[in-house]
Amino acid sequence: MLTYVEGQSNQKMSAQDAEPAEKYETANGVASACGSTVKLRRELGLFSAVNLILGVMIGSGIFVSPASALEYSGSVAMCLIIWTVSGIISLLGALSFAELGTVVGKSGAEYAYFQEAFGKIHKFWGPLPSFSCAWIYVVILRPAEVAIVVMTFAEYAIQPFTPDLQADYKDKAIKLTSLAALFIMTYINITSVKLFVKVQNIFGVCKVFACLIVIGGGIYEIAKGNTENLDKGFEGSTTSPGGIALALYSGLWAYDGWNSVTVVTEEIINPGVNVPLSISIAVPLITALYVFMNVAYMTVLSYAEMTSVPAVAVAFGTRVLGPASFLIPLGVAIATFGCAMSVQFGVTRVCYTAARSGHMLEVFSYVNLKRLTPAPAVAFQAFLTSIFISVGNIKTLIEFASWFLWFFYGLAMVALLVLRKTQADKPRPYRVPTPIPCFVLLVAIFLSILPIVHDPSIKYLMAVGFIVLGFIVYTIFVYYKKTPTTLLRKFTFITQVLFESVPPSKEQD
Repeated sequence: MLTYVEGQSNQKMSAQDAEPAEKYETANGVASACGSTVKLRRELGLFSAVNLILGVMIGSGIFVSPASALEYSGSVAMCLIIWTVSGIISLLGALSFAELGTVVGKSGAEYAYFQEAFGKIHKFWGPLPSFSCAWIYVVILRPAEVAIVVMTFAEYAIQPFTPDLQADYKDKAIKLTSLAALFIMTYINITSVKLFVKVQNIFGVCKVFACLIVIGGGIYEIAKGNTENLDKGFEGSTTSPGGIALALYSGLWAYDGWNSVTVVTEEIINPGVNVPLSISIAVPLITALYVFMNVAYMTVLSYAEMTSVPAVAVAFGTRVLGPASFLIPLGVAIATFGCAMSVQFGVTRVCYTAARSGHMLEVFSYVNLKRLTPAPAVAFQAFLTSIFISVGNIKTLIEFASWFLWFFYGLAMVALLVLRKTQADKPRPYRVPTPIPCFVLLVAIFLSILPIVHDPSIKYLMAVGFIVLGFIVYTIFVYYKKTPTTLLRKFTFITQVLFESVPPSKEQD
């Protein structure tokens, strides 16, 4: 058992319950395991880094968003252009993040970049962008994203077993299955990074195989001469800038996750090489898969069918694969489970990094003494995700989350340009051409403004309200440090005992 020593920030093993000294000892007040300080380790090589990107990017988006992208774009040809452009934008954004990741060298992606670029500009305003990023990503954005993906997993997983179930009961079954899946992925992420890597690598191969099954079915139908739907071309295309922005939202939502490898930079082996290389391999591969999957969908399903069926991939499989159609819901279930697990893995590192900098509760920076995982941060994310599973609406959450994502992606491009001025002499193992982050910044501005003009929904007002709430939290609890000390001590003690966690080493490799 771990005991909390009042007045100190470090927690130590009690004398009665301590492990043998050769296994656990303390150095300078920081717990050590097997002679090395307790911290996260570099366990992800190139193959695992590529699979991490595949794991996050290939999830619910390609199985939920095709209908939304087609509906907003209005035509088959425009929809395919949207998917291609979304892939190109994602690749350019990822390459920009690769430079940031290799220069800054810290986990946390946008959070770490904002801290490096803006943190020292002003005592009050400088840390605000990084805090706002952590506040929104950790408290609402990523838990909502995990909820979306895990609910999609549940929908596909139970579909073969509940064909005649009434809507109310089916909704409850989806939520219960989602919560069960959330528990399993949380257990994996708390237990071991190595276990996560093994599971993710297996799932990565399986989900690419599932995509290839869809593409193969589409090629077979085209070879049979079934091109009636594709022949409609640009018929019905939207000309509204706001409609195009919403179509891009749906496409880019499916591609989201291209920055996932930079979220865990401190756990990547040789990040200066493996971060940009993994991005250069994974993002073009996924772009090709997505475009050809949409060609397959639109070859088999009409516009009306694609925009009305709840599960596009399952409808496709039923039409094309016959007795083997069970492979589609199975493949989608694997893809979405792996995606949700990877997103959770990434956001816990943002929470962990922010807590180390004083922008989250300190206990969320603690590491499990034996397993060397940020167990309190993982459990916190699971709790928040369970709330979104209970109350979330998938379509609304996608548009709500995408607005936040591109707001911060745009700010990350600004951070890149700032760091080129303020840290011009710092070694850059990888450097992206300047027009690329400038272009991504313009795209981010377009995607942040036009949807509000096109559809001034209350969800955008809620988004702004949540940012304002974060400003208030930052002012009171971070800048002025007005925290309920006694309550936090008790919470820290309970969390430490429950998750056997201690403060990490101050120095990270």
